Amino acid sequence: MKILFNIAHPAQVHLFRNAIRILSEKGHDIKVTAVDKEVSAYLLKAYNIEHEIVGKARSSILGKAIEMLKIEKQLYSLSKKFRPDVLVGGVGNAYVAHVGKLIGRPSIVFDDTEHAKIEHFLMDPFVTTIVTPSCYKKNLGKKQVRYNGYHELAYLHPNYFKPDPSILDKLGLSKGDTFILLRFVSWTASHDVGQKGIQNRINFVKELEKYGQVLISAEGRLEKELEKYRVRIPPDKIHDVLYYATLYVGEGATMATESAILGTPAVYISSLVGTMGNFIELEKKYGLVFNYTTEPGTLKKAIEILEDYDQRRWRERRKRLIREKIDVTKFMVWFIKNYPRSINEIKENPMIQYRFR
Repeated sequence: MKILFNIAHPAQVHLFRNAIRILSEKGHDIKVTAVDKEVSAYLLKAYNIEHEIVGKARSSILGKAIEMLKIEKQLYSLSKKFRPDVLVGGVGNAYVAHVGKLIGRPSIVFDDTEHAKIEHFLMDPFVTTIVTPSCYKKNLGKKQVRYNGYHELAYLHPNYFKPDPSILDKLGLSKGDTFILLRFVSWTASHDVGQKGIQNRINFVKELEKYGQVLISAEGRLEKELEKYRVRIPPDKIHDVLYYATLYVGEGATMATESAILGTPAVYISSLVGTMGNFIELEKKYGLVFNYTTEPGTLKKAIEILEDYDQRRWRERRKRLIREKIDVTKFMVWFIKNYPRSINEIKENPMIQYRFR
């Protein structure tokens, strides 16, 4: 089987990297293309994934529109030569949907972002199948297939992720040290328009610093006073930091979910709270993410967790989550290599997915 994976965001490198490796080992012909966004190219190289760059992420609406046409032209040309049996993409990947339609091949998109309205507007009429977590709030109709998991379990499930304690040495920390990872985003994604997070960053850091060391992961520039807090490690090592962190606080949605799955409590700030099924489930069912729309509420919850921190409590909640969810990579590999038969199989018998624990 010939499978084309298009990577449109750094998080999708993680989402697909294990599936790409396993499918390749099983003898399938894999081609990976990527949009150069933030650290996508770095991560693909770090994981030894051969790929071709088909375009570059842009920040303005006009820039995104023009670049989209360029990306699809390049992807179309590559697809005509490669002739994939199926095209696969991540959240809101209109590129594979459009190109798949143009070359007469099916497209599969693994999506978990309900509020990505522009992406869904561009993608949904053309995509063949949209695969979402079971907690996904929207009903996307006949094209939708649900599974009991989260994107982040494709790479942070214990079957794939083993924390590396040497990261603590690199950070000048020891096991048992209290440290908080704080995440600031750039708010340049299409679905970030009109959104905001922590406004008074300096005061926020000073308050958290009363309880432990603060490390900052940030997109773009920081205030001069905050640069000393910036965590300077290779991007592929951030999950080791999250695993050993006492607490995650921030504007990054993916990182909040990653923290929860690793058993590190996460306090997430966003004006989109209540719109994403995975965050609702991680808070209401598993008590691993706490969602806030305001800065004072976010800070108050963070301090509450730090003042009553018990690592065993969070690790037990993680164990329950892992026990109840599936190995998403195993499911993904099965779904793609048996496509399109796998659509009917899982719709007729949703319990079939529980083979992939």
